[in-house]
Amino acid sequence: MSIRSVSRARLLGAVSLVALVGLLSVLLLQGRARSATRTDTMTSVAHSVPTAAAKSSSAAPSEAAAPSEAATPTASASPSPAPTPTPTPSPTPDAALLAAVAQAQSPTAVSVAVTDLSTGRTLSYGAAGHAFATASIVKVDILSTLLLQAQDQGTTLTAEQESLATTMIENSDNDSASALWLDIGQESGLNAANQRFGLTSTSGGTEGNWGLTTTTAADQLTLLRQVFTGDSLLSPASRSYIQGLLAQVESDQRWGVSAAASGNDYAVKNGWLPRSATGLWVINSIGEVQRDGHQLLIAVVSDGNTSESGGISLVQSVAQAAAGSLGTS
Repeated sequence: MSIRSVSRARLLGAVSLVALVGLLSVLLLQGRARSATRTDTMTSVAHSVPTAAAKSSSAAPSEAAAPSEAATPTASASPSPAPTPTPTPSPTPDAALLAAVAQAQSPTAVSVAVTDLSTGRTLSYGAAGHAFATASIVKVDILSTLLLQAQDQGTTLTAEQESLATTMIENSDNDSASALWLDIGQESGLNAANQRFGLTSTSGGTEGNWGLTTTTAADQLTLLRQVFTGDSLLSPASRSYIQGLLAQVESDQRWGVSAAASGNDYAVKNGWLPRSATGLWVINSIGEVQRDGHQLLIAVVSDGNTSESGGISLVQSVAQAAAGSLGTS
């Protein structure tokens, strides 16, 4: 081989070696670049995608914020729904009550309302919508109004008012009623108290005629609830005071709803009034009776009776029949 050929061969070899080294360098640099890119990409991903713990924290309430097990009743811890009480069927007038009321032939009208405080059963029957003059049963309303007014003022009855109240209820004294009628503010005072008591169909008599206050049996039953139950605007002392007087009415005034009692345990107030224009009688009776272990409140009102005795007989038979219609013997 000539020197020129050897030189050319060496030159080509050197060039090839340089080219090879250059190629290797390029490949090496490309590998490093790829590695750096991968690292940058992973770092970027790590900053842009929440970790498992971070993802859990943002997607759901934390343990502190989530309702605890104790706060969310389990099926076994949930209280059982209260059983729906079986409604007590409303009593209806039985044959005895129908017959008793049927005695009231025109122009006589009669109406009765009764409740059994032992069972809650209540019945009203008779001349619906008829406005009856109260006569002396309004005296219970007058005393109830007087006591309510005293409660409002933070006072008690004076000795004179107590004396008047006693004779008004126990003896049905009219002069005593007239004096206390003035004390309560006459019909305006009575009407204001009755609105609070829940009486909706009672209107005080005008021009001093307290006995001509008009009412219904249902309203009188509402008044009796104020006197004989704890669901009342009257204080326990006021209720006890009225009850005590009603239990001591004089002997010749113990007729009426007391006929429905099974013994001598009753409290009653009656009213009787002959109407001057017609000569017909208003005969009313309200009160509380004990009947075979049941505490009953009864109100019977009537007008157009041809005689006082006939009206008393009507009221008593209606009271007895109404008590029987409630299921008491």
